[in-house]
Amino acid sequence: MDLGIRGKRALVCASSKGLGRGCAEALAEAGVDLVMNARGAEALEETAQAIRDRWQVSVTTVAADIVSEDGRARVLKEAGDVDILVTNAGGPPPGMWSDWGREDFIKALDANMLTPIALMTALMPKMIDKGWGRVVNITSVSVKSPVAVLGLSNSARTGLTGYVAGTSRQVAPKGVIVNNLLPGIHATDRADSLDGAVVKSKGISLEEARAERYATIPAGRYGTPEEFGQMCAFMCSQHAGFMVGQNILLDGGASNMTM
Repeated sequence: MDLGIRGKRALVCASSKGLGRGCAEALAEAGVDLVMNARGAEALEETAQAIRDRWQVSVTTVAADIVSEDGRARVLKEAGDVDILVTNAGGPPPGMWSDWGREDFIKALDANMLTPIALMTALMPKMIDKGWGRVVNITSVSVKSPVAVLGLSNSARTGLTGYVAGTSRQVAPKGVIVNNLLPGIHATDRADSLDGAVVKSKGISLEEARAERYATIPAGRYGTPEEFGQMCAFMCSQHAGFMVGQNILLDGGASNMTM
């Protein structure tokens, strides 16, 4: 399918690896020029060069912490008047309700709610001026199905979801389409870390740990960054103009719910 976005320009955050890289790759395949951001300069440039070589698109890299004001300012300076924004940031640590104080919540809100909002606030006016734009926020399955040990993430990402629900309907008449993409478990470093923790806690093999988790997913496997990226690219495409303020769940059926 021709996504109709060849020649557009996108900012993809946290895109040196994992789901962010999957989104950057899929957009590049569709002919989109990229501004890629991540904290680690070496991994970021390695990924960017691989994308340049494979898809022959322009890729600008900005190694910076998108959550910090200085890092975000540097990224926004390079982004300029991008047509597409994909927000992404790592989630806060797990724990119990009794573990967290005010500062823990402030950090979670800053990374997983306020930073995406700041990026949208900075970039959407230029999209509105052009009469076309796409925003995809990578959030989490926990927005639909809260995870008990991820209370910080549950709170911050749900706050972002509420913001998007209202804001997306305000900017849609101007041609700017905003939606959220909610990943379940995918084959990334995060899944490796989770599985490794199970190995240590239960004294089982990595294969056994993964088999246990696979059994909780109707699809019988983890998602891939590639298929996640293709969904993101579709949500950024010309064909997604009637999808406004939605939360698209990609979890292999693990969350058992009607809506």
